[in-house]
Amino acid sequence: MSKKTLIRNVALTTSIIITSVSIGFAQKDKEKPSEDISTKARKQKKEIDKIYQKWTSEDVPYIVTGDEKKAYKALKTDDERERFIENFWGRRDPNPDTEENEYREEYYERIAYANEHYASGIPGWKTDRGRIYIAYGKPDGVESHPSGGSYDRPSYEGGGSTTTYPFETWFYRHLDGVGDGIEIEFVDPTGTGEYRIARNAYEKDALANVPGGGLTTAEQLGISSKGDRQLGAGQTYYGREQDNPFRRLEIITALQRPPQVKFSDLQGLAGGDSGTIDNNPLAFDLQVDFFRQSEDRVVTAFTVQANNKELTFEPVGGVETARLNVFGRVMAVSGKRSGIFEDSIVASSTAQELAETRDRKSIYQKAIALTPGTYKVDVVVRDVVSGNKGIRSLGFTVPKFEESKLSTSTLILASMLRSTTERDIGGSFVIGDAKVIPNVSGVYKKGQEVGIYMQVYNAGIDQTTLRPAVEVEYILMKSGKEILRQPETWEGLSDSGQRLTLARMIPTAQMAPGDYEIKIRIKDKTKTTNNMLEPTAKFTVTQ
Repeated sequence: MSKKTLIRNVALTTSIIITSVSIGFAQKDKEKPSEDISTKARKQKKEIDKIYQKWTSEDVPYIVTGDEKKAYKALKTDDERERFIENFWGRRDPNPDTEENEYREEYYERIAYANEHYASGIPGWKTDRGRIYIAYGKPDGVESHPSGGSYDRPSYEGGGSTTTYPFETWFYRHLDGVGDGIEIEFVDPTGTGEYRIARNAYEKDALANVPGGGLTTAEQLGISSKGDRQLGAGQTYYGREQDNPFRRLEIITALQRPPQVKFSDLQGLAGGDSGTIDNNPLAFDLQVDFFRQSEDRVVTAFTVQANNKELTFEPVGGVETARLNVFGRVMAVSGKRSGIFEDSIVASSTAQELAETRDRKSIYQKAIALTPGTYKVDVVVRDVVSGNKGIRSLGFTVPKFEESKLSTSTLILASMLRSTTERDIGGSFVIGDAKVIPNVSGVYKKGQEVGIYMQVYNAGIDQTTLRPAVEVEYILMKSGKEILRQPETWEGLSDSGQRLTLARMIPTAQMAPGDYEIKIRIKDKTKTTNNMLEPTAKFTVTQ
């Protein structure tokens, strides 16, 4: 072997050894990386990013506001997003003093309920019914027609008979930012269980495209045709204000917007020291009344009343307008939040009638069903124009109405008392079949009638006449002396099961100015014990 060949073989051998060593180190580097990959967690970060990315579109799409969504998208880190989410729920917490956030817990319970009850090929939270339920909670009433079929239209839908698709009508007494007495109709035209919000009362009509089928009264008379339905014609003579196509569109548009957390600043004052509000507090009256709903549920009505003289009016669109923001929080003796309400009161007047309007009162009422027990309500009222605020804290006990015991609701002195109409359904100040606007101050001008409203529970029935076996007398007193006594004739009064309604207007035209007391003596002739009640109320007549 030549020297040159020997050198070449040695070089080749050396090259192979070096290559082997390099490959070995490379394999070793792969088996044991130089950096700790657990500190990077790239896949985990992407998964977290995905969760945060879906938060506004899948967790809170119906309650997050446009400004909140814009601010959230501008955040750069997950820590910032986490703090934002925490603050998001904190702004909606009805009771920041407790560890749990009742609003957040209820919100996710609504999602679970919607997924369980409204799914129809798509998750329940994505359906129209699911969206409304999640955003606004359980409706106050539901009229369900799961199979559709024969349907006699009420007059406000045009009358006449037709056949319908399955449909539901949800009823809310009040929705913030939407209005009072809100009816939302859902229709399932495909029969698949996917109900959609109806834009008009005719969407549920299965005979809408059948010539001569399912005609309204106006269509039968030739006053209108089916082609007019989309324009809202044909309801001209029958429609309610809420059935106006423009009002219905306004309601549907308002339902698309997320509920606003309106008076979070007032919420922070609730339960605080009234002396820290300002140097010129806004005076207002607060009254709590009770009406039996069942043995373990009592409708508790909170009435707020302020003198318009206390308010600041400003011109808005040529009309003198004053606005009050009202926030109330109801707490059980255990410290648990039992209810919350927030709304606005608007008083308006022409410039010529402003002096007369200032002599009147602005009033607001919210009814909440509570269980018997001891509670406290904190109410904060703010004049929007002047910024003046007032606060009232009031402890109260919700009574227990036993099934067999003679009892009554609160005796209410009213400034207005009448039977309800279709327009009143779902509105404020409605008790049973009556619209009752309390006069919280109990002050009446001479000539103004004093309304008296009360419900009597568990009264006996005379089995011979089938009339109430109860003697009721109205006794009017002044300075402790009886000046008038009138019996109840039971004419025109509602009798719903074991509930009797006492409703009467007392004229004051012949009364001298001064303080008066009204006593209602109730005696049940079918009972031998605990058969007498004498609720009283005081009022003042001024010149």
